[in-house]
Amino acid sequence: MSPSSTGDSPHSLGGTSSSGRQFPLPSRENFAIEVPSQPHSASNGSSLKSPSSAKAARTTNFSREGILGSAQKARNLSQSSEARPDTLAVDLQKVSSDENINPLKRRNTDATIDYPRRRATIACEVCRSRKSRCDGTKPKCKLCTELGAECIYREPGIKLDAGDKLILERLNRIESLLQMSMVNNPNSMQISGDSPPMSNGTGLSGDNLLAASGSNFVSIIPSGGLGTWTNHATSSISTMPKVHTNAALHLLQWPLIRDLVQRPYDPQILLQLEMAREPLPSLAKTPCVDLSNTHAYIEAYFDRVNVWYACVNPYTWRSHYRSALSNGFREGPESCIVLLVLALGQASLRGSISRVVPQEDPPGLQYFTAAWSLLPGMMTSNSVLAAQCHLLAAAYLFYLVRPLEAWNLLCTTSSKLQLLLMTPSRIPEDQRELSERIYWNALLFESDLLAELDLPHSGVVQLEEHVGLPGGFQGEESEAVGRDDLWYFLAEVALRRLLNRVSQLIYSKDSMASTTSLEPVVAELDFQLTQWYESLPSALQFPFTRAPLADPVQTVLRLRFFACRTIIYRPYILAVLDNEQAVLDPSVRDSCHKCLEASIRQLEHIGAHHAGHMPYLWQGALSIVSQTLLVMGATMSPSLSNILLTLVPHREVIDQIINDVIMDIERMAVLAPSLSLAAEIIKEAEVRRRTFLNG
Repeated sequence: MSPSSTGDSPHSLGGTSSSGRQFPLPSRENFAIEVPSQPHSASNGSSLKSPSSAKAARTTNFSREGILGSAQKARNLSQSSEARPDTLAVDLQKVSSDENINPLKRRNTDATIDYPRRRATIACEVCRSRKSRCDGTKPKCKLCTELGAECIYREPGIKLDAGDKLILERLNRIESLLQMSMVNNPNSMQISGDSPPMSNGTGLSGDNLLAASGSNFVSIIPSGGLGTWTNHATSSISTMPKVHTNAALHLLQWPLIRDLVQRPYDPQILLQLEMAREPLPSLAKTPCVDLSNTHAYIEAYFDRVNVWYACVNPYTWRSHYRSALSNGFREGPESCIVLLVLALGQASLRGSISRVVPQEDPPGLQYFTAAWSLLPGMMTSNSVLAAQCHLLAAAYLFYLVRPLEAWNLLCTTSSKLQLLLMTPSRIPEDQRELSERIYWNALLFESDLLAELDLPHSGVVQLEEHVGLPGGFQGEESEAVGRDDLWYFLAEVALRRLLNRVSQLIYSKDSMASTTSLEPVVAELDFQLTQWYESLPSALQFPFTRAPLADPVQTVLRLRFFACRTIIYRPYILAVLDNEQAVLDPSVRDSCHKCLEASIRQLEHIGAHHAGHMPYLWQGALSIVSQTLLVMGATMSPSLSNILLTLVPHREVIDQIINDVIMDIERMAVLAPSLSLAAEIIKEAEVRRRTFLNG
C-alpha cells in the first residue's frame, strides 16, 4: 500500500511500524542504509548514522557484493543444465567456476579458454611474429617443430592484448545471452547473434539478468557491469548511467503523450538551448561591492543556505573573513569564499528568483561578480579551498538557473578533487572533512544534471567508494557563526544514490524487459525508498498529509520522495498507454495507482517546489513538467483516467492542477531557454489534451 493521504508513513511497505526517532548529534560513526536481503521482510535494519573517523565504506545489501553473491545461483543454472557437447559450454563453465572462487576477482582465462575452432588462446612468439595460427602444443607447437625454432610462450599473467580482450568480452556476452535465454525460456538454449530487441520502454534490459530464487531474492546483474571487464565507475548501480530514458522530455515519445505536441523534439534540444545561451553580461564589469550589510548576509547564509550544501565550516568562518578583510577581498581563496557566501546569503533573503523582476539585477550578483574576478587564480590552484570556491560559484549559478555554466564549474571542482583524493596525503588533515563534503556536493549535483542533460561524466564518481561520508566539522563552539547542520545533506546523499539505482536498473539503455520481470526490481527499489524514509531523524521525517509543510527542508525531502516513487513505478503507466488491456493485471493496476498518486502529490501544491529554490529550481521545474505530461497522458487513457479520479474529488481538480503548473512554469520561462521550451511544450500539450477530451 502506498503512503496514505491521512498522514500515515509508508511503513506497510517494509512490514515495520516505527515512529519518528530521536537521533544523536552527528558523530564519527558509520552512515549506511542497510537493506535486508529479502525485499519485504519485517525489519528495522535501516538506520541513518553519522560516519566514523575511519570513514568506513557505506554498506547496503543491495550492493555490488550482495548482488554478486546472490547472482551466483543464477549463474549456476547454466552449469546445472544438461551438458552441452560443444566446447562453448565448457568454456562458460570454466569462466563461471572461476567466479565461484572469488566473484570480485577478474577472470584470468589466458591459459584455459578453448573455443570451437580450437585456435590456441596463447600463441607462441614465433607464430605471433609470423601472424600464423598456432596450435598451442607444448613444449613445441607444430610450426616451431617444422622450422626447428625455439618455441616460447608468454608467461601467464601478462596483460591481455586487444584481441584477447575482444574474445573474453564476446564470451561474456554469450554467457549473458545464455542466462537471459534460460530465464525467459527455460526449455530453450538457442543463442542469438544479435542483442535482444528493445521494446518501447516498459521495462528492464535484455542484457540484465533478473532471476528469482525460491526465496524470492532478486538477483540483478547489469550488462557491462558486475563481473565483467569494465572499470568500477561504469559497474556501480548507484551512479547515473551514461545513457538513460529518465529525462523529462523522453515522455514525449510515449503513446498518447506524443500526440500532445505538434512535432518531435530532438532529445538533445535542452542541452543545445543552454549551450547557445549568452553568458552573464555583468561578469565583464568592474566589480564594486557594498560591505555595509555583510553581517545580515552571513547570518542568512548559515540559516538558509548552508543546510543544502553543508560546505562552509562555521567554526573557521571568522578566520576566513579576517583573512579576506586583511587583503581587501582582492586576492586569495578566502576572499573568494567570503564573497560567494555573501552572494548566496543575499540571494536567500529575496526568495525564489522566479519572483524577482527580470529587469533587476539578481540579488547577490555584485558579490558574485567580485568573486568571479578571483576565480582565474583559483582555476590554476589545486587546493581544497580552490575546489570550494568553484563549488560555491556553481551553487550561485544554480540559483540563477544556469545549469550548463554550473556544470562547467563542477567539472573543474571534480578535476581538483580527483587530483587531491587520488593521494589523500596531499590533503591537510584539517581540510579532510571539507574535501569530503565538496566531493559529495559535486557528485550530487552532477547526478542531477545528468538526469536531464546528456553531458560527459566528469569521472569524479570513480572515487566514490574511497571517500568517506562527512561526520561533522571540528572547532570551538565559541567561534561558530552558525550550526553545522548535516542531517539533510546525509539524507540527500542516500536518496540521490537510490535515484541513480532507479535510473540504472529501470531506465538505462541496458534495462528493458516485461512488466512481469520488472516487478521484483520495482518492489525492491520501493522497499529501499521506504527504508530511507524510516531512517530519517525525527526532525526530518515529513508527514504524509495533503497540507503544505512549513519547514522547507521537510518540504524538499517530501517532494524528492514522491519524485523517486513516481519514476520507480512509471514504466507501468507506459505499459497501459501502450496497451489498455495491461491494466487488467491487478499488480499493473496497483503500480499505476502508486505512480499517479505520487505524481499528484508533487503537483497539488505547486508553490511548494520553491522551498528548494536555491539548489533545485531548474531540476524541480523539469520534474514538474515530466509529472504533468504523465498526468496529461493518463487523462487520455480510460483506465488510467479512472484511477486518477480515485485520487482527486472530481475531474476539474486535475484541470486546475495542470493549469497551476502551466502558470508556474511560464513564470520561470524567462530564467532559462530550456525552461522556456518546457513552458511552450506543456502549454501546447494542454490545448491539445482539452481538444482530445472534448472531441
